[in-house]
Amino acid sequence: MIVSLPLVVVLGFFAWGAIKFLGVRTWIVVLIALFGFWLSHTFLAPAIESGTRSGVSVVNGSHN
Repeated sequence: MIVSLPLVVVLGFFAWGAIKFLGVRTWIVVLIALFGFWLSHTFLAPAIESGTRSGVSVVNGSHN
C-alpha cells in the first residue's frame, strides 16, 4: 500500500510533535515557518525546491 502525503503535512506533524513532546515554543515554530515563507521569495527558491525534490526522490527510491 502506498500513502501519498504532501511534504507540508509531514513537516506540520514534526512541528506539532516538537511543540507537544520536545517543549519547543510555538513562537519559534511560527518564526521558522515565516522564515521559510520569506525565503521562498528569494533567488534561492529554485535551488531549495530542486534539492527538496532530489531528497524526496532519494528517500522514495526507484519504483520501476
